[in-house]
Formats: sequence, C-alpha cells, structure tokens
Amino acid sequence: MPRVSVVVPAYGVEDYLAESLDSVLAQQGVDLEVVVVDDGSPDRSGEIADAYAARDDRVRVLHVTNGGLGAARNVGTELVTGDYLAFLDSDDVLPSEALSTLASSLVASGSDFVTGSIVRWEDGRLDEPPWMRRLHRERRTRIEAREHPEVLGDVFAWNKLYRLSFWRQQGLEWPEGVRYEDQPTTTRAYLAGTFDVISEVVYHWRIRRDGTSITQQRASLADLSDRLLTKRMALDAVQEYDDPGTSAYFVDRVMAGDLHRYFVEIPDASDEWWLLLRQGIGDLWGEHSLVHSGLLPVHRLVGWLVEQDRREDAASVVRWLASLGGAAPRAGDRLAVPPEVLDTATVDPAALTLRDHELS
Repeated sequence: MPRVSVVVPAYGVEDYLAESLDSVLAQQGVDLEVVVVDDGSPDRSGEIADAYAARDDRVRVLHVTNGGLGAARNVGTELVTGDYLAFLDSDDVLPSEALSTLASSLVASGSDFVTGSIVRWEDGRLDEPPWMRRLHRERRTRIEAREHPEVLGDVFAWNKLYRLSFWRQQGLEWPEGVRYEDQPTTTRAYLAGTFDVISEVVYHWRIRRDGTSITQQRASLADLSDRLLTKRMALDAVQEYDDPGTSAYFVDRVMAGDLHRYFVEIPDASDEWWLLLRQGIGDLWGEHSLVHSGLLPVHRLVGWLVEQDRREDAASVVRWLASLGGAAPRAGDRLAVPPEVLDTATVDPAALTLRDHELS
C-alpha cells in the first residue's frame, strides 16, 4: 500500500481534534503516518493528541512553541517518512477513502501531486461550492498550469496529495507568521510540476460559527495586510513562470476572485484599512483596472471606485447591494444603479457595462 504521511497542526481545537484524527485514522487502503503538531495550544489539544499516540503507533505528536499554522506545518513536514504528503486542518475531516483515492491517481499517472474537490461542512450540511465543482468537473491527469490556469484558484493546502520527493526537491514550504499561507505555496507547486485534477470529494471543510476562523476577521488591518502580501507572493511566482496566458488568467480571474469579500467591509472599516486596500489594489493591478477582472459586474464597479479613491461612493454601492438581498438590477447592457446611490455620469462606462455572457 502507498505510505501516506499526514501533517495535522493543532491549536485551540479540543472540541474538534478527536473527530479529525478519527477520520484520518479510519482511512482505507493506505499505510498511514500521522504527525500532529501541538502548536503551543492553550487548551487540551496537546493532551488529546498524546492520548491518540499512546494507543495508536501510527500517530506521532510534536509539542512546539506557538508559531502559527505555516510554521506548524513546516516542522511537521520535516519529520514525515512516507512516499506521499498530505495536510489536514484539525477541525476538519476526511471522507473514508480520501487518501486512497488521491494516492491511486498518483500511482496511475505518475504526476507530482493531485488535487480533489471539497465540500463545506456548515450547520450539518455538506455543500460542494459551485466554483469548486467547476474546477474539478472532469478528471485531468499529468497536466501543467498553462493547460489549466483556472485551477490556480484552488489554493487549499488540504485537498491535495504530494509526492514527498517532489515537495522536497522543489524546496516547498509554507510562509510563516502570515495568514493565507496556502496560496503562495500551492501556486508554486502548480507552476513547478505536473498534477492531476479529480472530481471526487476528498475533504470536508468545517465552517465554524464562533468567529475564530481567520476568514471571519477580514475587517482587521492585519488580515488585509496578510491577504495582500500572500497575493503578491503568488503573483511573483506566476510572473516568474513567464507564460502570458497563465499570468493574464491569474491576475484577472484568480487573484481578483476573493476581493468582493473585502469590499463588503468598506462601509465600517477604519481609514487605515481603506488606505491599505487602495494601495494594495494599486500595487497588484497597477494600471490594469479591475473593470477587466472576472468579478461580478457590481464588484467590478466597487473595484473601480476603490481605484479612484472614492470611498463614500464605494460604501454607498456596497450598502445598496446588501439591501437588495440578491443580484444588482440591470438596464440593457449596464448596471442600473439608482442616482441616490451613485452618480453614474461620473463613472467610467466600462465599470458599469455588462459582458455578453452576463446579459442573459
């Protein structure tokens, strides 16, 4: 059986860790090694991990001073001995055949790594995000980034299985001391080797409602700073790859893809946050305006307003969109923004215009 090493960082997850470890230890069809990194957790996470190691020799535990998710993953990876490497966040779970499904693909294809689809696990429901289903709609093997640049949007660390030899030969590691560390490293992996894309769901991503998830802290200056930094790191890697088609797709579709999640914070964010957002967009996109991006029409409009330093107008549009509870209205081939929300006569027509595929 393929020997698979799974690195599990643990911090503040005493309510979830047992379920997570149970899911990985129940994996079928693989020779398993699990390295749990207790990242200086202030709760019982370390004790729970030690209890698992005491009764199952497939589990090893390393207790370290808190250094963050990237550092915990890195130190765990240094210890693994398997042929293949996977990562599991300690509040999530693996379907029972996830690792064997991923490993089987690599055995058959000879690729450097493989990525599978995921489902969001929220309020007891499992839902496959439509964009994830689209990225993984068909099986593709031994491909390169230039053949499928859209997959660069699948930046998750934990729905992938890597050949350990590839990981080490490429000197891959996770950025430390920064959130959103997944994107720079997964981007480098896509650009460095060949990979498989499979349609099977291989990961259940728990959406926590307690406000502790980093994805629930976007209005903070630190969160935005880390997001922009990791985008820059990924963009630098793509530009070094030196393929115009891949670069163009990455800038317009992948790198811009999550900006709308920050735009909703504009009305209530601090002045410092707004300045950082505007400067970050200017740094990453330069003169290549977000009106050319793959964002939805109303988000392209907000992006243009950010570029023009029109915060009050951007906030007005964001509040209006939130009040609609659905898609922004349209008039012909343009967004229909009420005059009390925005004086559209002062807006570049390109920021209001719909594309052909958006007219239906």
